[in-house]
Amino acid sequence: MKVIEHLELAKNPLFSYEIVPPPRGRSVQDIIDIVETLSPVSPAWIDVTSHSSSAYYNEKEDGSIERKIFKKRPGTIGICGIIQNRFRIDTVVHMLCLGFTKEETEDALLELNFLGIHNVLALRGDGPNYKKEISKNRTTNYYASDLVEQIKDINQGKFLDEIEGGSKFDFCVGVAAYPEKHFEAPNLKLDLFNLKKKVDAGADYVVTQMFFDNNHYFEFVRQARAAGITVPIIPGIKILKNATQLTSIPKNFYIDFPDELVETVTKDPKNVGEIGKRWADNQVKGLLEGGAPCIHFYIMNDTNNVVDIVKKYQK
Repeated sequence: MKVIEHLELAKNPLFSYEIVPPPRGRSVQDIIDIVETLSPVSPAWIDVTSHSSSAYYNEKEDGSIERKIFKKRPGTIGICGIIQNRFRIDTVVHMLCLGFTKEETEDALLELNFLGIHNVLALRGDGPNYKKEISKNRTTNYYASDLVEQIKDINQGKFLDEIEGGSKFDFCVGVAAYPEKHFEAPNLKLDLFNLKKKVDAGADYVVTQMFFDNNHYFEFVRQARAAGITVPIIPGIKILKNATQLTSIPKNFYIDFPDELVETVTKDPKNVGEIGKRWADNQVKGLLEGGAPCIHFYIMNDTNNVVDIVKKYQK
């Protein structure tokens, strides 16, 4: 099923999850273990993040320096194929603009269609940490709205080049939003304007960046609706796991922690795991009561606390 169909047909609270491919050199068993832990709580779908290639410089024995390019993590498509075909759980493939050409995007969509995967999340991405040379006959999507437009064109059978026997596809497309504003946007109004461009290009739903104050989500939804954005807006949350995340999460995701949560953790850092779990549980309760269409957990690779919370809301 497509994400939008899950949302339309849901009779009970929906929960989805986002996981990160294991580091380079690790086994696919890492992913299998995570999904096996999540399976008993019947995930509506599982997102798998994507990562563009990275470059690093290596000093050789003779003192010369060489540049190597590699992918730190294995491909999203293969992992989604394993999850969906082995566990019969729908997956959402993250697709990036930066670091990939339109041709590479089209190739990926052709492969996804062949595998029977029809959900994608269109993201601009952070891009590689090196300059990727693009040949003159290749092009790149610079913004997520451009990527959404390309995917929707392919849904209509419009490919970059003529494909013999090509047919229309049926991808469901999600996009990202930032209740506390994207760090590059000068204000929330312009951020919402850019979100509407993605929706107008054909996005079927929106999933938000993590937040720890539900008021941010509900106010964001209110302003989004006022801006003419009518598609479902799914809140994304994360369970605080250790005290160091009070520093690392704002640094990497540009979000604020509520004063109450910071003070509680600061006073009792040894029990931050239980504090974070209790805080997330209260967030879930408030979001569902407030009409959120689904709860999206950024679990990375830590599942036990998430499963404990979700079990409470399933009949």
